[in-house]
Amino acid sequence: MMARASRDDPFDQDCPSRMALNHVASRWGILIICSLRGGPRRFSELRGQVGGISEKMLSQNLRQLAADGLVEREVVPTSPPQVSYELTELGQELSVHIQGLVDWVIRRSDRIVAAQARSAAQ
Repeated sequence: MMARASRDDPFDQDCPSRMALNHVASRWGILIICSLRGGPRRFSELRGQVGGISEKMLSQNLRQLAADGLVEREVVPTSPPQVSYELTELGQELSVHIQGLVDWVIRRSDRIVAAQARSAAQ
């Protein structure tokens, strides 16, 4: 008989943390969370800061991150309504770790690019 994987095991496809991990660790999720570290942003600000993301992908990722409790959406009842997004306390906690990963990649990007060039040349 096979042992059932733990509910706290992201390697188990049925683990509840797997979906949140997928949202957080996606290319857009990482960049959105890092962008929101600077404080609340309007949708258009986020889209401008996260180069290459479409409106559809930004909306989808913001919805997912909000559903995971990492981002909060605030609507100011003006005409037209102003919508802004900011990290929740949980999102702020996570952003410290994600920023560390991003900083590491930036510091090591020259070595990564060199390795990619060597690999492509083979």
